[in-house]
Amino acid sequence: MPPHFHAEYNEHKALVDIINIQVIKGSFPNKQLRLILAWCTIHQDELMQNWELTKDQKPLNRINPLI
Repeated sequence: MPPHFHAEYNEHKALVDIINIQVIKGSFPNKQLRLILAWCTIHQDELMQNWELTKDQKPLNRINPLI
């Protein structure tokens, strides 16, 4: 699997590719999908840092939500 994160909204679940900023699996309503992809774009570097931390089973850094 490429670097990714899991996102959930109500009954919707998706895996989001961090590098290509796209859904790998699952689906989201359009409005929420736009928000999660915007958040991924803004925090792509931080998400990649966390991805690297997961490889060493280290604690993840907190990433701020969209405000």
